[in-house]
Amino acid sequence: MLNRALGGGTDPDPRFTLANERTFLAWIRTSLAMVAGGIAVEAFTSELFGPELRKTVAVLLLLLGLVTGGGSFFRWLNVERAMRRQEPLPAPLLAPILAIGGALVAAVLIVFVIGRQA
Repeated sequence: MLNRALGGGTDPDPRFTLANERTFLAWIRTSLAMVAGGIAVEAFTSELFGPELRKTVAVLLLLLGLVTGGGSFFRWLNVERAMRRQEPLPAPLLAPILAIGGALVAAVLIVFVIGRQA
């Protein structure tokens, strides 16, 4: 079943497969950090943020965690397939999504900090 999911080809050098796996695990750690951040914002910032802002930031972080976690598997699979077929590696679609999502969360918080009464 695994060979069918990987799309055939020949086994790459194990070092490349293990490097791909480490990258996958790094994406999973990033996903878990985003989920933990979303939960922390919702659980511990009620005195700092209003309910709308708190919910917006928490949901954005949770969505980033969801997309990063789910996308990391497909990234791992596509890279593994490309290595087995000796094709160029696919472009990382997760990086721009994570960068844009992180910038969006930061922008929401910057607007809050600027507009907050001292």
